[in-house]
Amino acid sequence: MKNCDELRTELALTFEKLKAGEIKPGEAAELANLAGKMIGSAKVQVEYYALRKEQPRIEWLESPNVELRGGPAVSSPERPA
Repeated sequence: MKNCDELRTELALTFEKLKAGEIKPGEAAELANLAGKMIGSAKVQVEYYALRKEQPRIEWLESPNVELRGGPAVSSPERPA
């Protein structure tokens, strides 16, 4: 996943596959669990920078349609800078 928009799209596709019976509930649950961990990791990173009163760009949270402004991108476990 390059960013959270791609994750959201993938989760929507997983939901559609589950409804269509193309994947098992257990598989969908595992994908949702992994997505939650990715989101949790990004949340911890955002909270850390908030405590330090920093506002770096976190590429994984950026939409590819957003005009980039601010400082250099910060790497995350999901996407190194």
